Amino acid sequence: MAITQAVANSFKGQILQGGHNFNTTGGNTFKLALYTSAATLDSSTTVYTSTNEVANTGQYVTGGGILTNVGPLVSSGVAFVDFADISFTGVTLTARGALIYNSTLTNAAVCILDFGSDKTATSGTFTIQFPADTTAAAILRIGNA
Repeated sequence: MAITQAVANSFKGQILQGGHNFNTTGGNTFKLALYTSAATLDSSTTVYTSTNEVANTGQYVTGGGILTNVGPLVSSGVAFVDFADISFTGVTLTARGALIYNSTLTNAAVCILDFGSDKTATSGTFTIQFPADTTAAAILRIGNA
């Protein structure tokens, strides 16, 4: 079992069909769910699953948390979108990765995050810090190869 960082293949097709709306006003709801090292998540993941998701603890509940979308931008031929950092307080958990998914679009997978190793919080705060909202770093980017 493994978590492999990737953009979901199904997401790539769905964006060309107009399935995901990243607008900050009137857009879809995107969530982030945390997973243990027993999870199998990769580019073939199509939808949110609770299998091997981190158990309810503190502010973290099954299904994860709602992400705050900072909106899509285009610069220098690159379209990109990012999310505000998300924190879960009062938690005791160990997570190896996460799934970002669109709960508006029948829980469709967007991308898989691999933390590289188990990350732990004990009676504390677990924070996912997203990269800078730029053409070179944003969590989701579409541009020239």
